Amino acid sequence: MRSPSLPRALPLLELGGLLLVALLCLLFHLRLPGKLPTEEGYRAVAQRLQSQARPGDAVLLFPWWTERARLFVPPGLPVYGYLGSDTDDLSAHPRVWVLGQPELPRSDEAAFLKDFLPERRAVGGPEHEGPLTLTLYENGRHRPRRFTASDVVSRARVYLESDDGARQACPFNGSAHRCPGPGNVYVATEWHEVLYEPRHCLWMPAPPGDQKLVAEFDGVPGDVGLRLEGGIIFEYAFPKDAQLTTAHLGVDDAASGARLLDVAIAPGQEGVKKAEVRLPPGAPRTVKVWVRSRNPDRRQVCLDVLAVEPAVGVKG
Repeated sequence: MRSPSLPRALPLLELGGLLLVALLCLLFHLRLPGKLPTEEGYRAVAQRLQSQARPGDAVLLFPWWTERARLFVPPGLPVYGYLGSDTDDLSAHPRVWVLGQPELPRSDEAAFLKDFLPERRAVGGPEHEGPLTLTLYENGRHRPRRFTASDVVSRARVYLESDDGARQACPFNGSAHRCPGPGNVYVATEWHEVLYEPRHCLWMPAPPGDQKLVAEFDGVPGDVGLRLEGGIIFEYAFPKDAQLTTAHLGVDDAASGARLLDVAIAPGQEGVKKAEVRLPPGAPRTVKVWVRSRNPDRRQVCLDVLAVEPAVGVKG
């Protein structure tokens, strides 16, 4: 039999619970200012970066969502911070500065280091500016670039190509190679997001029907790793509607027609897909970079083609 006093006690229990939550929230907010950096702390970090950073360095934010730091990083230093950036190879950069706030709530420094540290070595210890830490690392995952398609898009020859070999030129207008037909079929270097990652890449959407969009690039060196990286941008990647078709990306040798690389991105497949092949030593070659999908709806592709040297590694 339930005690008659229990119903009378319930409002008091509820009130006590609410007061406890309110006190915990107040305690959290009272302690929070001590965990947040001051502008003076950010400026001190910026001064160190200004004086000690080298060309090619990058800054990685930890946790990835501490976006305010971007306002203080010196111009010209790339800043990385997005969901998943802890595992990014950052292979374009020989050194990485980790700008951290390990005291923030839900900052799991051990999990971050588990993903970040392999093939990297700290150069000295961390420097502290209040709750900010700044640590320099040699990046053993660095792959020096000898060719990057997105950097030389203005020199490319771009056209639509049918299966019978017929071509329609896509002339360069000073900012993009624009093709006949739908207004979004062009080739240009732009910023796009692939599964939360901002990428400076070639916008190369698949044209309609049996055509493929082709960009020819000269001067690809030999004795390197030729890498193709690409994905469907932003919200167009995850739908799996029945009418959507696979996007095919490829790289061919222009002289021989041999297929060097290819990647297939099925509907619903998110993120960046990569393929790499070792090119033999020899004279620079011309490559054909192409994209096709039978139904181009929501097949907006962001891609790049790189000629990279072997990973540098770090000394023990």
